[in-house]
Amino acid sequence: MRKLNVCVLFGGISPEHAVSLRSAESVLKNLDPEKYNIIPVGITQDGDWILYGGTDYSALPGGAWMENTNNRRAAISPIRGQGLLCFEGDCVVREMIDVVFPVLHGENGEDGAMQGLLQMAGIPYVGPHVAESAVSMDKTLTKLVADHAGVPQAAWMLVRAGELRSRMEQILDRAEERFEYPVFVKPAGTGSSVGVSKAMDRQQLETALTFAGGYDDKILIEEFIHGREVEVAVMGNESPVASICGEIDSGAEFYDYDAKYITDTSVAYIPARIDETVAEMVREQAVKIYSAIGCKGLSRVDFFVTYEDSRIVFNEINTLPGFTSISMYPKLFDASGIPYGQLLDRLIELAMEAF
Repeated sequence: MRKLNVCVLFGGISPEHAVSLRSAESVLKNLDPEKYNIIPVGITQDGDWILYGGTDYSALPGGAWMENTNNRRAAISPIRGQGLLCFEGDCVVREMIDVVFPVLHGENGEDGAMQGLLQMAGIPYVGPHVAESAVSMDKTLTKLVADHAGVPQAAWMLVRAGELRSRMEQILDRAEERFEYPVFVKPAGTGSSVGVSKAMDRQQLETALTFAGGYDDKILIEEFIHGREVEVAVMGNESPVASICGEIDSGAEFYDYDAKYITDTSVAYIPARIDETVAEMVREQAVKIYSAIGCKGLSRVDFFVTYEDSRIVFNEINTLPGFTSISMYPKLFDASGIPYGQLLDRLIELAMEAF
């Protein structure tokens, strides 16, 4: 049986570029070269596409991969059947692609843009398709679907960044009428907690809104939920399955970017420290929102489980979750009996099945 040509896309122009490089390093090191011809393609923060000419994937996180002398500029053609176009002087060389594994987070990677290119090109790819990626990336749209599906979630309010300069006082008044402090403030379209703040008073809320407005035109103000942060990995197309539940103790005010990727304050508990009956309900809700959005392949679904009464509150869904060595998605399935390498195999199978 011939080996599949698997193109691993990483990097990108989003603020989550560095996280993508770490995820891609792990994915590339764990793909079985006996099963796949691996085609690593990185996207720089300036938007250039580069076919990485090296085999040392540990060069990705520090950026040294961009200096490899065997690198070639490249691009996936939107024309069906052309695959990856590699540029060598005045010549163009084609690399055929069977499936793409987009290890991309955030803008142009997780929001449906890359999925649209691959859809036009007729290339199977890992993860949810165009519409479900766009809906999951925009937290305001996700919340509308969750409401329609009957999935409990925190109360929320939408603010436009363009309103902040002229209507800040009115926005602050409206937020204080609706919520008690503390509140969370989030850009609608970022992941990895980029641009997210916890506001304890009016002054902090104003600062948080301005900060979030630097990342997205849509800003969410959310009710604070006093509870455990519980995460579930979901995988599948027509019949999705959920992993066991995991719990994050951030060791900080909340599970922000630094707690996820820079400091060592956070602790993961697998399984989560919740009653098994509650855990099963969390798993059911995870599959429910995954199916309501129409996801394929994979997603990680995040919840709060309140301390006082074990109430389950949906937080968000991540369609291309982190795949670093410390990321919850692969760790949750590993604890559920599917080790990292087998997980990658299954995700590639699901991508092929979806097409």
